[in-house]
Amino acid sequence: MTRRYLQAHLPLTEEPLLLMARLVRSGLFAPYMVYENGDEWSLAGGALTCVRLHAGQTRDLEQVPGLLAETPVSDWRAYGWAAFELGPALAGACLEADETLLHLLVPSDEVRASGDGVVVRCLDRERLELLVRLAGTRDDATAQEPAARIRLPLEDTGNYRSAVAAALVELRGGGPLQKVVLSRRVAVPAEVDLVATYVAGRQANTPARSFLLDLGGIRAAGFSPETVAEITGDGRVTTRPLAGTRARTGSADVDAGLRTDLLGDPKEIHEHAISVRLALQDLAAVCDETAVSQYMTVLDRGSVQHLASTVTGRLRPGCGPWQAFAALFPAVTATGIPKAPAYPLIRALEGRPRGLYAGAVLTCDASGVLDAALVLRSVFQQDGRSWLQAGAGIVQHSRPEREHEETCEKLRGVAHHLVPANRPLAKDQTPGSPPLR
Repeated sequence: MTRRYLQAHLPLTEEPLLLMARLVRSGLFAPYMVYENGDEWSLAGGALTCVRLHAGQTRDLEQVPGLLAETPVSDWRAYGWAAFELGPALAGACLEADETLLHLLVPSDEVRASGDGVVVRCLDRERLELLVRLAGTRDDATAQEPAARIRLPLEDTGNYRSAVAAALVELRGGGPLQKVVLSRRVAVPAEVDLVATYVAGRQANTPARSFLLDLGGIRAAGFSPETVAEITGDGRVTTRPLAGTRARTGSADVDAGLRTDLLGDPKEIHEHAISVRLALQDLAAVCDETAVSQYMTVLDRGSVQHLASTVTGRLRPGCGPWQAFAALFPAVTATGIPKAPAYPLIRALEGRPRGLYAGAVLTCDASGVLDAALVLRSVFQQDGRSWLQAGAGIVQHSRPEREHEETCEKLRGVAHHLVPANRPLAKDQTPGSPPLR
């Protein structure tokens, strides 16, 4: 028999960011995911229903709605992530069969904060009362900013410039590839307090979405600069590609000069234009009434500023939100143009799976609403190791030194806010970043 969540409403007496951090700190939510979408902040905890798709079973996403529909509550919302390698799998690439590409959960507990109110949802009355007491008990200690920060050199000591040079050979070789996004990882030489880092980073950043999660063996905190897909219950689809970057320095005059330079740079304009064109093509596979608005504006995103556009469409009859997500994923701004020939080049030059980086963190619900944020400007943690990752879009006119500089500009949006955990890495652990599985 289908049930409904028990609900309680209470006033919001603290910043939603601090409320979410305090609730996570309580240890009562496991696994968990925090998601900021506009003025609503949500915390999902526990797993009433879990959907996991592995590489060996992923050729499309048409099975996902049916799996979620088995949830024994009618008013569900699912939370989760999609790994970057879901894109190659949907395109027919052969991957390791046990590699998790999509992990969703419908929570047993949920807290949503928006406006001046908080909604707590549970299936058990005693649990509901416990969480209501917790949500209503303000603790100002959470708002105290930790003084310590992890110092992290961002200069590449590997082969990023060489990888960019190799990509340029491919781009100038007369093949179909017009753009490829190459990234690099930076190991963090200490264990990171993800909750404190999330608070510090969110207070300093201006993301489109933010998230904090411990789900499916992956822990991460991120400040997503753009959405992959925003899908409404009536079938309206929006994607917001960002491509073209300059730093933000904190000086209004310097930043204005960089903004003018960005808007007049042929390489950046070309990169943005072809990204918007592919976003339109992706939407056209499942949508009618496709259009571009707010073309090539400039948005501030933490330590950088980007060229931005909005691409919209309306789902055709017979197409649902997961088909739209599959058409748009991975984001063109983190992959390449065309996407298919970019996949093997990215894997060859980066040397490992990306996992959650350049994938998506998302929510969806029973009404057909789906919201997916691009996973960039994030810190990742697994097996006691922490790392950052950032990339740049490479086109024929790219220069390796400038693309490396761009990765540093993006990394600063997270690197300057890393809060150390109370304990160092174990002696037998070395800083690094194993592939996400």
